[in-house]
Amino acid sequence: MEGRWGIVLVAVMLCLGVFLDCSFAQENADNVTAVYIVTLKQAPTSHFYGELRVKQDHHVKRNGSERMNRLDKPSNVSRTDKRNGSYIDRVHNSLLKRALRGEKYLKLYSYRYLINGFAVLVTPMQAEKLSRRKEVSNVVLDFSVRTATTHTPQFLGLPEGAWAQEGGFETAGEGIVIGFIDTGIDPTHPSFSDNTPEKPYPVPQHFSGICEVTRDFPSGSCNRKLVGARHFAASAITRGIFNATQDYASPYDGDGHGTHTAATAAGNHGIAVVVAGHLFGNASGMAPRSHIAVYKALYKSFGGFAADVVAAIDQAAQDGVDIISLSITPNRRPPGIATFFNPIDMALLSAVKVGIFVVQAAGNTGPSPKSMSSFSPWIFAVGAAAHDRMYSNSIVLGNNMTISGVGLAPGTDTGAMYTLVSAIHALNETASVNDMYVSECQDVSSFNHSVVQGNILICSYSIRFVLGLSTIKQALETADNLSAAGVVFYMDPYVIGFQLNPVPMSIPGIIIPSPDDSKILLQYYNSSVERGQGTKNIVKFGGVASISGGIKANFSHTAPKIMFYSARGPDPEDTFLNNADILKPNIVAPGNFIWSAWSLGGTDSVEFQGERFAMMSGTSMAAPHIAGLAALIKQRFPYFTPSAIGSALSTTASLNDRNGGPIMAQRAYANPDLNQSPATPFDMGSGFVNATAALDPGLVFDSSYDDYMSFLCGINGSSPVVLNYTGWTTSTTN
Repeated sequence: MEGRWGIVLVAVMLCLGVFLDCSFAQENADNVTAVYIVTLKQAPTSHFYGELRVKQDHHVKRNGSERMNRLDKPSNVSRTDKRNGSYIDRVHNSLLKRALRGEKYLKLYSYRYLINGFAVLVTPMQAEKLSRRKEVSNVVLDFSVRTATTHTPQFLGLPEGAWAQEGGFETAGEGIVIGFIDTGIDPTHPSFSDNTPEKPYPVPQHFSGICEVTRDFPSGSCNRKLVGARHFAASAITRGIFNATQDYASPYDGDGHGTHTAATAAGNHGIAVVVAGHLFGNASGMAPRSHIAVYKALYKSFGGFAADVVAAIDQAAQDGVDIISLSITPNRRPPGIATFFNPIDMALLSAVKVGIFVVQAAGNTGPSPKSMSSFSPWIFAVGAAAHDRMYSNSIVLGNNMTISGVGLAPGTDTGAMYTLVSAIHALNETASVNDMYVSECQDVSSFNHSVVQGNILICSYSIRFVLGLSTIKQALETADNLSAAGVVFYMDPYVIGFQLNPVPMSIPGIIIPSPDDSKILLQYYNSSVERGQGTKNIVKFGGVASISGGIKANFSHTAPKIMFYSARGPDPEDTFLNNADILKPNIVAPGNFIWSAWSLGGTDSVEFQGERFAMMSGTSMAAPHIAGLAALIKQRFPYFTPSAIGSALSTTASLNDRNGGPIMAQRAYANPDLNQSPATPFDMGSGFVNATAALDPGLVFDSSYDDYMSFLCGINGSSPVVLNYTGWTTSTTN
């Protein structure tokens, strides 16, 4: 009997233990905090005062003469009445105190201008309490976002066309402020200098942004060119993933991406592009006289979060920017009844309502259909196309075989042939024979200097280069320290379909991106090596070669063409990939192999670390081209609404390449030039941007905030969501 009760007692205790564990687990789940974006039903400030700004723009003289009487220095005064801002803060604080009585929470931001709401760190149960409040319209879990990552003014015809119509590059974009939501900026770059003593360069009076001052971004970083700079990282900090050393708690760009995009749109004209000691011409932004305001919400180590991005957008609009450029996209399609209903797109809808033209990268998720990452009709989505400038390199073997490759490198001496020596055949006695990565040429101490000196060193390019574990820069340093005449990289057969951008090289060099061409090189080399009789020792390196060099640009008449990575339509309305009745992308612009400014602290591309310029590709590079061109249109037609600017760009876009044939679109990631066909509207939207024609569009098609609201209300089942985000009912639009 005693033993029986003992068994029952143990069983009861086990059951209790299970229930206690489950209860504890549930309690832990309920106590896990996350960032939520809370929207209130009361309309934001912009819905009361935003129309005033649009009406004021209508009275600006067409020639822009009224823009000359502006402040000479950036203002520290907010465009919105500070008393109104503090009142909104008090409303938000009061709501949180009443809803979460005595409970712990952390408010990160108050959104005052474009949306009335806040970002707060709370538990799921607390978020549920907030959602039940009658003042609250929407509670959304924060989500992550990412970046979408010279000669183009000439390719777009700006010097003789659009710039000439605006009085030359000296005045192109004057009086217009472009706000960049990106990774920050390097204020020391000459592309952002305001040193123009020959002509006044006043800060536009309608802009009231400020410049943060930190150790990384000292006083004096801003000027009449760079008129505002802030950073937003509260959501990232609450997650414990913000690295102040790497990411910089300031507007300073520790990535490089933001510096690149800002200079592409509005960088100064005629800045010499010098990389690895070689001159690649002069760079200019599309609107070199425009002003730049930076709102850093993206970071190298983790990307970014919607709560921070919405805060940046809200502040940019409040400061008075004319254009917002976003080279960022969400990491996933927003859930819910339609992709348009997310905090970022709804904040941008309010931005358009107050007259701000919004440009966004389409995304680098092509070439599959419905791969768009920019969804809403009020956002001008830009795809990426190749322009006509290319950099090609080649190596000529001793058997007269020529192999093409990439590399922004000088060539070997003209007419001279140099002996080829493989890295694995140039090891010294201390090198480990079991080191499977020694052929990547990362450690100079592994090689025999006398064997390599004066010869071309052959190194391997493996997946480790793709992952950043090995670098071209380190291999070049190895070759240089060994006094090599040059270096050639062959592609590891396991690196399949990887698209390689041209890489700067300070010594003669080339990368052979094709595994098949790499086999040809290795077969020639191995067949030319002589070994001693009865031994495996090499007695003579018989293969020779010369490197042509890849510094000089070549030009193609088949440009533009749509790049394989550029996201494609149709625009997905929801996560089920139903089609939205919207043409996306809106347009395409140069986005491949774009030279632009680079941050000295930029780490996004290892090969350009420490350089002042970098060559990058992506829809991230295409979007700022359109932002800059939109500034030229806004300068010429200050009364144009955002949709009128978009219409001017779209209705004048080109459907043909420079040969007069149809624009082609690449259809595959692997061997994209062998898999292409004529582009459709789902590849290129209205076509390739025509900068000069956009300044004389003739008829323009305008759309208002009411039109966008009618569109949203027309989505089946959208009425409650529209009401929650905007305060509008379906009957309001009828």
